[in-house]
Formats: sequence, C-alpha cells, structure tokens
Amino acid sequence: MRRFMRGVAGAGRIAALVGLAVVQAEAGASLPASLTAGNPARPPIGWIGFCAERPQECDVPLVPARDIMLTTKTWKELVRINELVNEKIKPMTDLEHYGVIEKWTYPDDGYGDCEDYVLLKRRMLMEAGLPRSGLLITVVREASGDGHAVLTVPTDHGDYILDNQRNEILLWSETGYRFVKRQSQSDPNVWLSLGDAQPATPTATSRSRD
Repeated sequence: MRRFMRGVAGAGRIAALVGLAVVQAEAGASLPASLTAGNPARPPIGWIGFCAERPQECDVPLVPARDIMLTTKTWKELVRINELVNEKIKPMTDLEHYGVIEKWTYPDDGYGDCEDYVLLKRRMLMEAGLPRSGLLITVVREASGDGHAVLTVPTDHGDYILDNQRNEILLWSETGYRFVKRQSQSDPNVWLSLGDAQPATPTATSRSRD
C-alpha cells in the first residue's frame, strides 16, 4: 500500500503519510504503526565484538528516547542514504570475507553483510544530524527462518525499516519479517525483546541476499 514511497518523497508524500495514518486509525488496523519493546534481551555477539574493537562508539552517554519527526527533509535523507549504501556495498558473508562466522564492522572495502550495511547507514545518518535514539539496529527473522539485521527508524508516523535487501523504506509491518530484538533508544548497549512480532501477511521480497 505504501510502495509509492520508493524514491525521494516530496511534501505531498509526507502529507500522504499523515492521511494514511488517519485512514488506518479509522479502519482499526490490526497492527500498530510502531513496535513495542519488551524485556531486556542478550546483545548480539556481533555487537559485543564491535564494541570491543571500537569502545569509543559504544561508551556513550544515555540519551532521552526520542522518535524522529518525519519531515520532507528527513525522508529525503533516509531514502538517499539507504539507496547509496545499498548500491555502494556488495554483499559478502563474514565467512567469505573474514573467515569467521560473525563479525560486525564497517564495510570500508566495499563488501559486507547485513549488519555492516546497517552500521554504515546508522553512522551516515548520525553524521547527517539524525539522533542516535532514532536509529536502532534490529535483529529479525526472514520467512525462511534465517537471521537478518535491519535499521529501525522510530518516527512520529511509525517505525520504518532500512534494509539492504530493498531500496524501499517500509513500515515494520510491511516487511514480512519476524522482529526479535533491537537496541534501546536511550542506550545502544541495552537490547530489548520485540516479542517476535510478525506481520499478519508477509510481503518481503529480496533485493540482495545477506
């Protein structure tokens, strides 16, 4: 339903988001626009290793949880960086790349797996001025059961997902993924369960394999 949002959105499309939220509310949509975080969860081993190698990126102060205001300017920046990283980085597994099963790092040589795409998008968006509390690394499961990582952007119009498998930016409920856990908005080192939230009708299509 929101596939028209591919590409750079203008003011009319942001207005359409607002109108669509009203329609969903009136229709009594079965799924909320935003995910509900639950109890603390174990951080992924890849995040622990990333922090051990780059403590300056993880030893950060607590911040208030703050959703991102979805303005035209913000939407353009999300689309631009999502597409740029997806086109620039070529998919390669950690085993092929580094000879280990799991390693989270920046894809500085142009190759990486899903977590590396997420880390780069997160860094670039923070450099563009978006708050860290609105850029959350998230663990999901695909319809096949395989693990995958995406970047969740909590906004005032719902939780949107930046994914290396597609250029479209979709609401979480449109991705077809099962949502397992993600970073806390106030502390990136705290991970919270998402209760294995699952859309009623999977709609995911792969762009590139992790």
